[in-house]
Formats: sequence, structure tokens, C-alpha cells
Amino acid sequence: MKKIFPIIILAILLSSCNSDVKQNVNPENDYTQFVNPFIGTQTDETGALSGSTFPGATMPQGMVQLSPETELMVTWDPCSGYDYNKDVIYGFCHTHLSGTGCTDLIDVSFMPVSDEVTPDQLKAADFGQHYSHENEAACPGYYQVLLEESDVNAEFTTTVRTGIHRYTFPEGKPQTIVLDMDRGVYRKDAYYSGRRFYDIIQGQIRIVDDHTVEGYRVVCGWAKLRKIYFRAEFSKPIVGHLLMNGGLNVGNSDVVNGRTPRAALSFDPNDNQELIVKVAISPVDNDGARKNMLAEAQGWDFDRYAQTAHDVWQRELGRIDVEGTDEQKTIFYTGLYHVLMQPNTMSDVDGRYMDTNYEIKQMPEGQTYHSTFSLWDTFRAAHPLYTLLDPKSAAQFVNDMIIHHKTYGYLPIWDLWGQDNYCMIGNHAIPVLADAIMCEIPGIDVEEAYQAMVESSTRSHYNSPFEIWEKYEYLPQTLQDESVSITMEQAFDDACVALVAKKLGKTDDYERFYRRSMFYKNLFDPETGFFRPKDENGNWIEGFDPLSYEQPCFVEGNAWQYMWFVPQDPQGLIDLFGSKEAFLQKLDENFSLTATSGEVDGNASGFIGQYAHGNEPSHHTVYLYNFAGKPERTQELVEQVRSEFYRATPCGYAGNDDCGQMSAWYIFSSLGFYPFHAGSAEYVIGTPLFKKAVLHLENGKDFTILAPNKTPDKIHVESVRLNGNPIKDWKITNQQIMEGGTLEFEMK
Repeated sequence: MKKIFPIIILAILLSSCNSDVKQNVNPENDYTQFVNPFIGTQTDETGALSGSTFPGATMPQGMVQLSPETELMVTWDPCSGYDYNKDVIYGFCHTHLSGTGCTDLIDVSFMPVSDEVTPDQLKAADFGQHYSHENEAACPGYYQVLLEESDVNAEFTTTVRTGIHRYTFPEGKPQTIVLDMDRGVYRKDAYYSGRRFYDIIQGQIRIVDDHTVEGYRVVCGWAKLRKIYFRAEFSKPIVGHLLMNGGLNVGNSDVVNGRTPRAALSFDPNDNQELIVKVAISPVDNDGARKNMLAEAQGWDFDRYAQTAHDVWQRELGRIDVEGTDEQKTIFYTGLYHVLMQPNTMSDVDGRYMDTNYEIKQMPEGQTYHSTFSLWDTFRAAHPLYTLLDPKSAAQFVNDMIIHHKTYGYLPIWDLWGQDNYCMIGNHAIPVLADAIMCEIPGIDVEEAYQAMVESSTRSHYNSPFEIWEKYEYLPQTLQDESVSITMEQAFDDACVALVAKKLGKTDDYERFYRRSMFYKNLFDPETGFFRPKDENGNWIEGFDPLSYEQPCFVEGNAWQYMWFVPQDPQGLIDLFGSKEAFLQKLDENFSLTATSGEVDGNASGFIGQYAHGNEPSHHTVYLYNFAGKPERTQELVEQVRSEFYRATPCGYAGNDDCGQMSAWYIFSSLGFYPFHAGSAEYVIGTPLFKKAVLHLENGKDFTILAPNKTPDKIHVESVRLNGNPIKDWKITNQQIMEGGTLEFEMK
């Protein structure tokens, strides 16, 4: 069958930027043509190279992510709900996570069928239809697929809070939309803290009038007690409906309540083959969904919505111009697209949102509340990228985290749908706030932010027993599980507090937190050359295996991967080995030793020796050679990671993209520098991928990166100059970039 490539796609790709785009962004470049939303949606035959991304339509920081589900119930891999290897679609849901290692959302499922739906069929709730990638297309803000059994062409676009559907039914066939509020995450035998991991508590579908349906559901999953409300409006009248809760048929009722509410809505097949559906959502209430619809989606012109989505993405992607091959641009701009999807809008157009206490609050006028802070991942490079490219949004993210702190008592660990799911360790909102303060971005109350950092570093909570931390000056494994990983990461967070305290002249705080940032040294064993667990008496715990991923003292890694996590004190790490030569010998071994011990953690992939690029603890490690006088080795490894673990194909990532962190590593490392110590407002020099790249800064200035003699075989840096002045310490600051100018590499 001939591949469907709707006219709208061509129109989108040929369109130019909106008139309000900054004048220093080249309007002739259509950056969206280099975004392939299918990158990261496929696993290879070994199960590796999975980004767990989704191909559906969304806006930058959008509340809606409208995308297909290729699982009847979404499993933990891929968490996004879409697997490129599958050939059946079960529905199109309005919320998704991108690249995470755990699943949630998958809300408000719509599915078109060209048939009458019986009660038995609605009870079974399996309306899966085959599809082919030959009849599927996606670009920023748009997704299309032909459903084979029904012969319905389905197209989707979005505003920030509303999903727009366009279904073209075959002529003369019934037109039915199945609405399933039970679609979600696989629940059988999945328990967490004594309960099923994902449970629908209550839901509702209500026929408001012959063009409108509303409803909600309350879910306990990765995010606790999550509420989502929706309002759906149809371009044609509903001529018939079937409402059920599981196997219970509610007859002619116009409302159904329960844990598994579903509806089959029928439309007149003789009244136009095309059906437009608009679905606004809200985390607050149905009134919020109505207001979101009224503000963002009053009309019925699908193409106009798609064009607007394109133009917004064009503006955002246009923050960076790069000159490279089409393949390089595709990987780069798709990565930027994945970074800019989140954090996600979590307040309605009227500014209302639900806080961590489940109270409805009001944002100040002109501000938007956000969630989806995957901070254990994104503090490393994604948030420094926001700070660099979009400081206004970065300031809002900081303010959102401070709001979280005010009601919760400490900064977020992993904020999802406005609630903390406590996933992972440390409190890595701290380096995000530190980076914003050190970069001096406007729009932040610095004293308020600093107070939140201090309180989040002194109030004990899950995985953060600060009394034990300061008593023992490390975390004993006998008192705290995952002790080595938490010790390393908590020491880093403390270093970020110390940086800000020093900047603000708070001497006592600086001395306290700087001392705490050195606690990592107390778990270093010079005999084995690794950080390893101790008990509360200071004794090494027996049975240590640096290759094992099954030791309870580490999180998603082994001793090899965690031994390098000292970005706050690379010289101190070198000194622990006695000399640069001994340090380099160990670092070389890290990138050459391929031995394993037992099963490899499922989060570890993308290996170069023990280095695992598919998971975040390793991400800064290739840049360590800079601090030991061997920058050429950093440059070689950066090029190896770029070329081996990033591809312009559906299986294009070496691990979960984790809300854009994997992509952010590539963006920075392709530009030629990286935030080695996230939170310090500094970047270490690597090696550029492009002959030319230009950052169009929010202050109206341009920062240009040149490597005029760059070729694929020239990866080593002979010299680097900033505005004509040589850089000798292999570092550049945020302030220097924000002043504009030129960074020029001489390659060899």
C-alpha cells in the first residue's frame, strides 16, 4: 500500500517561523525537518538501545502528550507506551512520560472503529488494530497512522493542554469512538509498598450534550493519588452511546461511575467522513478542563492547530543553529526536541494547580506551574541546558521547586503530576537551584532558594538521614541501604550548597557544607582502590565485589561506575590515588575492563569497559581526563560515545532518554563543552562535532562556536580561543557565554 504522507506534513515542513521569533534566528531554516520522533522508540534484538520515547504529538512543556499505545496495558519497558517493534495499536492516550525507567500516566484513551460496538466487545476492551510504519508519520506537534482493520486514518496534534484528533472514516461505514478510562499501566502481580503498583480508584464518563463528554479518574501509581479531568468536544453530534463499568451496562444512562468506565460513542456515517475531536485535560477539576478548552481550542481547524504547533517547535528548536550533515542534524535536533518536551505544564490557564497537600492553589499572574522533574537524571545536563538556552523557563522551574518545598518541607526528589514519587537518591533539585543562582539568572528570590537548599540538606527524610550523615561523616550500610551511592551523591549536593553559601557570603554555612562535601573520602579504600561500604564502627563490610550490580550499597551501578562520581572535587579524587599516573591507570582500566560478575543491572548499557553511557552516573566520566592532564583522551572518548551510542534510527539511544538527559549529553558534547560540575555555572571543554554552531541567547546575543578545520578524522583539539584569547584551563563559564562572542577550536 502506498505510504500516507498527508499534505499537512508538507505544509508544515515548508512553513517559516512565526513573526514573533527573535530576529537573530534564521527564518529560512526549518529545524523541525531534522526531528525524527521515532528515534528512541525501538529496542534492538538484544534488548539494548532503548530510549523509551514516544512518537506522538506534544508541545514544549505541554500538559498533553497525545500518542499511541502498542500494549493493551503498558508495561515497564517501554514506559512510554509505544514500541516500534510492535504492529498493533490499542488506543491513543493523552499523557505520557518520555524516556523514564518507570511508567505512569497513559490517561484518557480514544480509539476509532468503523463498526458497531457490542456490550461484550466493550467489556473486553480490546480494540487493537494493526498498522504499518509505511502508513505512519510524525513530526513535532503532529502524528498520523492508518488503522488497518477499520481503514481509519487517524491524525493528532495538540495545544499545551488540549489534544486535537482528526479521524477520516471509510465511506459508508459506521463511525464509533471508544473512550476507555481504564487504559493504563499493567497491574497484575505488580506490588509496591504492600499495594498494587497502579490502581484506578474511581472514574466517571458523563454525556453532557450531543457534542460533549466529560469525565475524570483518580489513580494511585508512581504518582500518589493522581487526578485527571477531561472535556471532549466533537465536530458532529453523538447519535448513540453505550456506557459500561467493566461488565455492567448502565442502559440508557448518560453517566457511568466506577473503576473501569468505558463508552462507545456513535456518529452519523452519512454526515461527513471526517470527525474532529478536541480533548482538554486538567489536573484540578472539570471546570479547569472547560477553561483550558475555551482558551486554547475554540475552533475546529485541525490544520491551523498543527501549523501553530509546528511554529512553536520551530521557535524553540531555533535557539541553536548547527552546520553539519543531515544525519548529525537529525540526532542533534531530535535530542533538543526530547529535552524541551518537559518539565510539563501542571497548572490550568487560570493559574490553578494542585499542590503536594492536594489543595488547589493559584499561581501568580503570568506564571505556570510545572511537574515531571526527573532530577536524578536531568540535573546533570538537561537543567544546565535550560539555564543556558532558556533562563526564563529555568527560573520558573526553580520557583516551582520552591513551591514544592514550601508545602512538602524539602525540595523535590522526583516530582510527577505535582507529587513526589521519591524515585532515586540524593536531592538533586539542589544543584539545579545552585546552577540558577551561580548563573545569576533573573526571576529568582535567591535568599528563598538558598533557604530551601539548606532545609533540604538538614531535614532528614527518605534516603537522607542527615543526623547519621553528620555523626559518622559517611553513611554506614548497616544503618542506611544504598549507602555508598547516597554518600557520593549527598556529598555532591552539599558541595552545591557550599558554592552558593560562599557566593552569598554565608561563611559558617560554607564551612559546614564544604566539610560535608568531603565526606566521600571516608569510604575510599586505598587497598582496593574503590569506594566501598562500612558499618557504623568504621569496619569495611566483607564480600565486596567491584564488578557486581547486586550489592545493596549501590544504586543502578557498580563500584566502577560510582568511584568517579566526585564532580565537585576531581583533584581530591586524583589525590586519593596518590598521583596523576596512578589515577590515569585506574581511569584507563575503567574504559578497558570488560569483565562482569553476575547479572548486569537492566539500567546499565552502552558500555565502554565499565563505563555505561546508558545510565546517568557515568555521564561526566569521559571528561575526567581533562583534570589529569590528558585532554586528548577525553576528546577521543567523547567522539566514541557520540558515534557509537547515538543514531538517527528508532533504536537510536544507548539507554532510556530519561526526560531528555541522554539527549542533553549529546547536545552539550556536540557543541564542544559539558557541565561537568552541574551547579557551578562552569563547563569543561571537550571536542566539537560541527564546524559551526550558534547559540541564539535569550538576551539577544549570539555565542558562536567555530571549528573551521574540523573533519571526521580530526577529533583532537590543538587549541581553543574565546574571543581571540587562549583558554588554557579547559573551562568556560556561563557568564562568558552569555556575554556573546566566539569560541574557536583549532583541530588536529
